[in-house]
Amino acid sequence: MKIGYILIAIFGIVILTWVWKTLNWVWFNPKKMEKCLRKQGLKGNSYKFLYGDLKETFRMRQEAREKPIPFTHDYVDRVLPFLQQHIKKYGENFWTWLGPIPDINIAEPALIRDAFTRMNEFQKAKLNPLVGLLVPGLVGYEGENWAKHRKLINPAFHMEKLKLMLPAFGDSVIEMVSEWEKLVSEIGSSEVDVWPFLTSLSADVISRAAFGSSYKEGRRIFELLKEQTQITIRLFQSVYIPGWRYVPTKTNRKMKQINSDIQNLLMGIINKRKKAMEAGEAPKDDLLGILMDSNSKASQTQSVGSQKQQQAMSLQDMIDECKLFYFAGQETTSVLLVWTMILLSKHQDWQTRAREEVQATFGKNQPDFDGLNHLKIVTMILHEVLRLYPPVTSTSRRIYQGDMKLGNILVPRGAMISLSIINTHRDPRLWGDDANEFKPERFSEGIAKATKGNISFFPFGWGPRICIGQNFAIAEAKMALSMILQRFTFELSPSYTHAPSTVITLQPQHGAHVILHRLEGCE
Repeated sequence: MKIGYILIAIFGIVILTWVWKTLNWVWFNPKKMEKCLRKQGLKGNSYKFLYGDLKETFRMRQEAREKPIPFTHDYVDRVLPFLQQHIKKYGENFWTWLGPIPDINIAEPALIRDAFTRMNEFQKAKLNPLVGLLVPGLVGYEGENWAKHRKLINPAFHMEKLKLMLPAFGDSVIEMVSEWEKLVSEIGSSEVDVWPFLTSLSADVISRAAFGSSYKEGRRIFELLKEQTQITIRLFQSVYIPGWRYVPTKTNRKMKQINSDIQNLLMGIINKRKKAMEAGEAPKDDLLGILMDSNSKASQTQSVGSQKQQQAMSLQDMIDECKLFYFAGQETTSVLLVWTMILLSKHQDWQTRAREEVQATFGKNQPDFDGLNHLKIVTMILHEVLRLYPPVTSTSRRIYQGDMKLGNILVPRGAMISLSIINTHRDPRLWGDDANEFKPERFSEGIAKATKGNISFFPFGWGPRICIGQNFAIAEAKMALSMILQRFTFELSPSYTHAPSTVITLQPQHGAHVILHRLEGCE
């Protein structure tokens, strides 16, 4: 009988503990953090039970997506209407609610620098474990685990390695421009939505450069990633309840099944390469070959004392990094290229200047690595496109280890900070009154001169965790743009609808309809 009472008491304590933790998570802790922030003079909406500002955020975003806008580079109200409403209502120092988590807007360049530099204190935000299935690997690691992976992956992105991958970039671009040439062959011009072509191009490039296979062989992985992205977007619109990933809902099962399918496909690629290396075949000069070679050398590290250093990646680690290659490598460059073509269609003078530079450097020959590195005007244009249309509109960090000071702001444990790339890139105090205008000449003397030493341009992040693939993305964009300019002139079609929109990355919602004209003398 006593045992029964004891079990009931234990069960009661467990239930009460769970209820207390739940109440603390959904109400007491958010209200405590809100009080802390208000005391510091920060402003924001009062906390709404469980959902915070999420419902209003997505309602306003959905309404904005229904209305295209005139062609303007001042489009942030359409992409982030809720955030812009807060800026107008509260000024720069405010917070929004991501469910029960306050997200503090950080606009001061010095504080942005501080947040990027203190990577052990301000860590990548992990709001929903299921989202981690879409973007695993290096981007989500912290501490020693991050340092180990970064060290092993670094060799794959050295400039001399990128030089070896350049022919693969060129092969992919040739396939795409050949399709365009067929479309314009009859009358010398044709209206084309270049967005799906550029998406396929960047997918093909990452397949060839990373895995030595063509886009067609990797098509299934990209189809699965696209499906997983759509599910992830829906997950962002709801609050994640701890432990919910283990509940066998339709969404959870689908997300995990897609992840399993992608892992199996990537495992097949890795195992095939591993067997070839074990049979004596030299590592290939693609990203996977370089990564496997780097990892193989790490696994041969001599024992230190009685314990062997755990420096090599596991098979699961390798699969995660490959998936990250696929997702990040494809998304960033396709977005950069599509906005570059749209802006050069609108700003014909810069298109002409870029073409003249490409022709003077390469003539009709395929661009080479050294020549691409000397393209000053093309580089200026790409930087200005990245400033006005950054692939990712913001990046965030979360405090896990206790209250942290960031400048004069005390950030409570559990809160997030949001570093707005899109707003910092067009801040008139940092860029002048013409911040919303397309002026590549800003970068005529490089990024450091353009930013005057401020952290005001960070399309790939900044500091120790700056995107490891940024040189890869820029080299691919230069190659593609150069080869397009060698063969075509292009202008916006009357059917083009200007509608920037965020779908993980910043994309043209209704495509990129341009009129391609075959360049005289190009067959």
